[in-house]
Amino acid sequence: MNRFLLTQCPLCGGRQLEPALTCVDSFASGEMFKLCRCASCGMLMTQEAPAEEEIGRYYEVPDYISHTDTHKGMMHRAYHWARRYMLGRKSRLVERVSHCKQGRLLDIGTGTGYFADTMKRRGWQVDAVEKSASARAFAAEHFGLEVKSEKELSTLPQGAYQVVTLWHVMEHLYDLETTWRTIYNLLEERGVLVVAVPNSSSWDARHYGAYWAAYDVPRHLWHFTPDTMQRMGEKYGFILADRLPMPLDAFYVSMLSEKHRRRKAAFLRGLMAGLPAWMSSLVKKERSSSMIYLFRKRRGGTE
Repeated sequence: MNRFLLTQCPLCGGRQLEPALTCVDSFASGEMFKLCRCASCGMLMTQEAPAEEEIGRYYEVPDYISHTDTHKGMMHRAYHWARRYMLGRKSRLVERVSHCKQGRLLDIGTGTGYFADTMKRRGWQVDAVEKSASARAFAAEHFGLEVKSEKELSTLPQGAYQVVTLWHVMEHLYDLETTWRTIYNLLEERGVLVVAVPNSSSWDARHYGAYWAAYDVPRHLWHFTPDTMQRMGEKYGFILADRLPMPLDAFYVSMLSEKHRRRKAAFLRGLMAGLPAWMSSLVKKERSSSMIYLFRKRRGGTE
């Protein structure tokens, strides 16, 4: 197998990458993968993940819900309930931060198309991009969406979008530099970038350690914190306007983490562990299991 070997940090360029954790792929393969941390800036990364051309088989499994849309089991049903709730919150958030009731939006990593369809129904002109062929097929069959492959991202019109969204996608992307620069060029002046990612400095990440489900190796290559995400945006020409907690993620991630630990009654144990994680995020939002980052395009270009 070809490996994605990191020799320097994508955030600061540092070359001293120190071992941090060893995690198991509990979804697809049972393989072990190591996380490393940049000694200079603290950026946390998955080391020696499968190369991009070989990662596909780690997604095409029934339990990988964002691509298969399975409803099997209590945890997946809880996921779908939370998604229905969050679709309304996400759509209202986009309209609030963009100051637009309608506009042009690009959803990168749209998965099975639920968010793209929601925005389309609210009157937005939506383009969507997704790497998984099966997820694109689902979006076409269920929502009539013409979802583009990731290879078509560079062909989209520059400066055309009021909003670009990546809902739990940035952590999967192999080429961060190209992605950030492409997004910058696709947004109109003062356009809004919305990025949601897991928070590896969250209460539940500290509680579960290597069993924290949101490490999700090898699919998650990068493990952001509020600090590293803000610095990443600034590096590529964005100003952080706000960051918001995603409190419901604490419950779902805790359920999966309990399942990874092979604990009995994982659903109930996850609910119990999710409660203090949720309460911790109420006290300090930077402890939330996942965070939403709202960036505005800065005039004057990227570095």
